[in-house]
Amino acid sequence: MLRPTSFDISTGTVLGVAPPRRPTPTGSPDPLDALDAAVLPGLTRPPCLVSFSGGLDSSLVLAVAVRAARREGLPDPVPVTWRFAGAPRADESDWQERVIRALGVDGSWQILRADDELDLVGPVARRLLHRYGVVHPVNLHLHLPLAELAGGGSLLTGGGGDQILAGWRRPPATSLRARLWWLRHDLRTRRGPVEQFGWLRPAVARDVQRAHRAEERAEPRLLRHRIAWHARRRDLLLTCSALSRMAGDHQAAAIQPLLDEGFLAALAHCGGDRRAVGRDALLAEIVGDALPAEVIAPRRKARFREVFLREPTREFVRSWDGTGADTDLVDPERLRDLWSRWPIPGGTASLVQQLWLAAYPAERAGEVGPAGPPTGSDTGVEVRH
Repeated sequence: MLRPTSFDISTGTVLGVAPPRRPTPTGSPDPLDALDAAVLPGLTRPPCLVSFSGGLDSSLVLAVAVRAARREGLPDPVPVTWRFAGAPRADESDWQERVIRALGVDGSWQILRADDELDLVGPVARRLLHRYGVVHPVNLHLHLPLAELAGGGSLLTGGGGDQILAGWRRPPATSLRARLWWLRHDLRTRRGPVEQFGWLRPAVARDVQRAHRAEERAEPRLLRHRIAWHARRRDLLLTCSALSRMAGDHQAAAIQPLLDEGFLAALAHCGGDRRAVGRDALLAEIVGDALPAEVIAPRRKARFREVFLREPTREFVRSWDGTGADTDLVDPERLRDLWSRWPIPGGTASLVQQLWLAAYPAERAGEVGPAGPPTGSDTGVEVRH
């Protein structure tokens, strides 16, 4: 399993792009057909669970999987959704209900409910940290109960959609109002290195900010080059490696259809010489009228900081004694000062997990193996019929 380095964890960034790979022959020039082929291995390995948030990417994967299953006479995939107490900006229940109704899979829909359980160092994260150590991304523990439920079967996710379908280069604004909004947004979010990475040594903060901005600028403009570039980024490579290992430990296959080589090749083949193409337009081209309109209808992007920064993290950062961090990179006094205020910077999330694990290591190796299905102490499970 690929792991984040001390630099990745300390800086809260995962930078770097692997060398180009030899192009993969396209199985189908049609992206939707290629996506259909990408979900089939999961459908033939039941139970086939789909990590379904109600967002665009997971909705697309679920809809394609439902269509393919019914065409092939296979069991419907099982959508599994988290619902979060006390996190209104993460609430996507309205779109979840719309998509589920449109696809007709409400009878198998499973809803997992969490309060503090998914905190960065809450009970679910602790099981993952004691088993694997710190992994990337910091919210991977959200999928641990899903991997357990998928034991012996498969787990499909919408991983990679933000990068492959959207990227960082936004399309030009179509109105004066939109342009003014983006101008104000850019002015508000433009920060110096010490302000952006205030817990790092100043020289390290400057280096990290320069490297981060350089990687953003390096994102290719042509769609086909952007797709290939993002698919090679360490960010996604680490994510896929950790998810595959976690699912494999429960005899399940983790599948990311939006990162399937056949789909990526078909998407690049279909209009890949364009530059300013956004996610909404790209999804409309991929899907056409083959899926219900609810699947790709534009919607608000959910924000999940409130899900992962809860009372367990608050208690830990308040009690942290300043030891355990890589002091070549991190200034402990600056970090303690930042952690004295709430909410803490999102860039320090990996440090929270690393320092918590150093303070609370697993007592015995026999206690950290893969657990059984989630129990009531971890989450409540509501099965919709």
